[in-house]
Amino acid sequence: VQLQASGGGLVQDGGSLRLSCTASGRTFSRSAMRWFRQAPGKQRELVAAITSGGSTNYGDSVKGRFTISRDNAKNTVYLQMNNLKPEDTAVYYCNTNAVMYGSIVDYWGQGTQVTVSS
Repeated sequence: VQLQASGGGLVQDGGSLRLSCTASGRTFSRSAMRWFRQAPGKQRELVAAITSGGSTNYGDSVKGRFTISRDNAKNTVYLQMNNLKPEDTAVYYCNTNAVMYGSIVDYWGQGTQVTVSS
């Protein structure tokens, strides 16, 4: 599985961005997908997740501002980010996992930088 993330950039406080993550492989529609972020000096944190059936959950800091969605026909997961704040500045990573030979294997995209200026 290969994940290719895009859509990051520089935006002002209160602005919006949409991140995309396109996955290779035939199992995308059956896989849960997640977005994580990591700011300098901080641990990577879960931002949002979506199951294969479309159920979603969000980190407390982004609830009501971010929306995760998926298009199985395009093997793509999106993260719509509205009302961005400087504290949202981080590298954003998409993630999925799969069971390989009885073990769970994590797959990560390359990361896309989001910078929110005040």
